[in-house]
Amino acid sequence: MAIRNIRLEKDEILKKKSREIEVIDDKIQTLIDDMIETMYKYNGVGLAAVQVGVLKRVEDGEGVRVLINPKITSTKGEQEVDEGCLSFPNQYARVIRPKEVTVEALDRSGKKIVIKAKDLLAQAICHELDHLEGITFVDQMIPGTLEIVENQKN
Repeated sequence: MAIRNIRLEKDEILKKKSREIEVIDDKIQTLIDDMIETMYKYNGVGLAAVQVGVLKRVEDGEGVRVLINPKITSTKGEQEVDEGCLSFPNQYARVIRPKEVTVEALDRSGKKIVIKAKDLLAQAICHELDHLEGITFVDQMIPGTLEIVENQKN
């Protein structure tokens, strides 16, 4: 496993749509392992492959749920939430997200899974699925809510 570099806000790859994965091979397994290690290293709640420079439809998140080729099949309700992103360090904004989502995907072994998520997990899934479409949280933010927090050294 290896820590991968997080692509930052000005990187054009973050605006590109990710491709579906057709074969879950050793290369994809390595990518998944690297993404998990990278996410934990940077204290993330989720991570999409595009954030480490790979335009593939893979994400992992809270509790390490690996989702390959995820698709939201239903949503319910609405929540206004604070969001940040590893690709936009020290930036936070308010975003409207579904309160609940149902997602179909493949797990890392290729088995079809269905996840029903609410609250923070629903928010994280939607945030990462947006990344797979080339959409970032600043594209979704409520106007006027962006805050930039300076790094504080101890």
